[in-house]
Amino acid sequence: MVSDSSSEDALDSLPMTMVRLSTPTLEEGRPADDATDRTGLLVSSEPSSDSIPVNRQRSSRRRDAWKRGQKKVTTGARLYVVWFLIIFLVLLFALVGLRDERQKTEPVNPEGLIIAKNGAVASEEIHCSNVGVEILKAGGSAVDAAIATQLCIGSINSFSAGIGGGGFMIIRGTDGKAEIIDFRETAAGAANKTMYSKQPDLAKWGGLSVGVPGEIRGFELAHKKFGKLPWKSLFEPSIKMNRDGFKVPPELAKRIQVYKEMLEKDEGLKELYKPNGTLLVEGDLLKRENLADTLELIATEGADAFYNGSIATALVDKIQQTGGILTLDDFASYHPIVREPTVGYYHGRKISTAPAPASGPALINILNILEGYELKVDGSTQVNIHRIVEALKHGFARRTELGDPDFVNNTANIEAMLRKDYAGLQRRNISDDTTFDPEYYNPRFDIQEDHGTTHVSVIDKDGQAIALTSTVNLVFGSLVLDQKTGILLNDEMDDFSIPGTPNYFGLYPSPFNYVAPVKRPQSSSVPAIIENNGEIEMVLGASGGAKIITATLQVIINVYDFDMNVLKAIDAPRLHHQLLPNQVTIESGYSQDLIEGLVLRGHNVTVVDISSAMSEVQAVMRLKNGVLNAASDFRKHGMAAGY
Repeated sequence: MVSDSSSEDALDSLPMTMVRLSTPTLEEGRPADDATDRTGLLVSSEPSSDSIPVNRQRSSRRRDAWKRGQKKVTTGARLYVVWFLIIFLVLLFALVGLRDERQKTEPVNPEGLIIAKNGAVASEEIHCSNVGVEILKAGGSAVDAAIATQLCIGSINSFSAGIGGGGFMIIRGTDGKAEIIDFRETAAGAANKTMYSKQPDLAKWGGLSVGVPGEIRGFELAHKKFGKLPWKSLFEPSIKMNRDGFKVPPELAKRIQVYKEMLEKDEGLKELYKPNGTLLVEGDLLKRENLADTLELIATEGADAFYNGSIATALVDKIQQTGGILTLDDFASYHPIVREPTVGYYHGRKISTAPAPASGPALINILNILEGYELKVDGSTQVNIHRIVEALKHGFARRTELGDPDFVNNTANIEAMLRKDYAGLQRRNISDDTTFDPEYYNPRFDIQEDHGTTHVSVIDKDGQAIALTSTVNLVFGSLVLDQKTGILLNDEMDDFSIPGTPNYFGLYPSPFNYVAPVKRPQSSSVPAIIENNGEIEMVLGASGGAKIITATLQVIINVYDFDMNVLKAIDAPRLHHQLLPNQVTIESGYSQDLIEGLVLRGHNVTVVDISSAMSEVQAVMRLKNGVLNAASDFRKHGMAAGY
């Protein structure tokens, strides 16, 4: 929680380069009638006659010829022709400009804005969004719908999430109170901080990379506190879908093709995605009857079937056969944790998100820095895009200090990170003219990268809301799929920092995030709920590893600074900088002018295709009239649903 009483000592203890910099004014010469398109980028106004110098030159030559008596056309007729040509060309260029502006303004996914009166679900898979809506129609709560939706996603898009993983959810009850359920995976009781020092890849693939899955226990707790429908009913749609089979959707087909060589490393994955020696392609029927049996057992016997029964036995056997150290005791002792949300304010809106070991404090810190600028007034100018990148670099530098709060006593520093005055100090160290090398931002430790993930956002008719982010970490997790249960296991141990050599900048891995028995690794997840005057306004979150933070941030900025609706805010191209590596990654769609502005200020810029699925956001927004707008990210072929 934000604390106004945080000590100045805590503020002073945070690293900060206090350099007094003169801040130049915003770029001058911007036309008063410049508009901002759906991307937040400047769209030029109609060209003036200055944009067609060829016509002026012709006019001058013709007037000279007339003076010399070389033409026999009268002055009035000649001027009439010249002005006609000028007006015609101006109108032609204006029409072209308007056509281009329309092309920029139209969302990539124009039919993707879902308008609903009662409830809405945003997820990365349309079938699963519809599953959630059917749960709402049956009288289920937002939490019921989110659980059913996520079980569906974990069945179809197992490469990013599933019951073999874990995550975080923020739930706002009908009483207006919000809480976090941390169902992040935990390290084995026999784990230690040097277990991967000699072979770091063992944290990425195989049984030793697996943490105790938390998803089912997390769902159990959320359902007990906020559910309305019977537990079993939430599993029934996915049980039926897995037993009957489903057509391979585009995103799954793409991942199968891209990672086909990796899938060969595990018999379970090969059997599932390459039956009869042929890789599945889009439209093929995929049945997962063993997973259907597993889901049915959990639906009937509850979460204990996963953590104490035959499912746990099968998973522990598989993990140990592939080099892991998890035990039945590790499964039996797992429990989710209820935490207080991290809270901040942006333009008067209350933003509640997940605390450490998630990255909510970093999100709030970056928003606090940006709130001090006039983004809404000035738009996406070169200098403002540069400021956003610089704010990201400062926020990611502070993120290196986050870790499991049950193991890390860092409360004072985190509370200082959430303060507006600390953001003011960071903002004073941002130059509008140039960027700096990473050490300028005083990161205490190296950046720990994470991956993958999926997100679900739901608002129901009673005002209950949930933002749920879940993951198995790397694509296809640990590459260990248990054939008895059909469960693909996470490789969440890779999210811990490994003691060892420093990086290029001399930064060592963060001891706040070293492996320890039963510890939870750092996460980039920032599921968020935004309120305005005590009323729910938006629920959102993202997938995409470290890019989760930057994607969620930019959707918030697009809505509240650039006045976009939720679909345009998601569709707009995004950028990413996590301090290390020292590189700005920009999606295609940004104007060349803005890109050049970053390069001139010293940024290393890489442009990637917007369809590369760098990150994906799912959001539901409630308008002032109570109508819900929901949108899912086209980058992962997402589609929301509502009623």
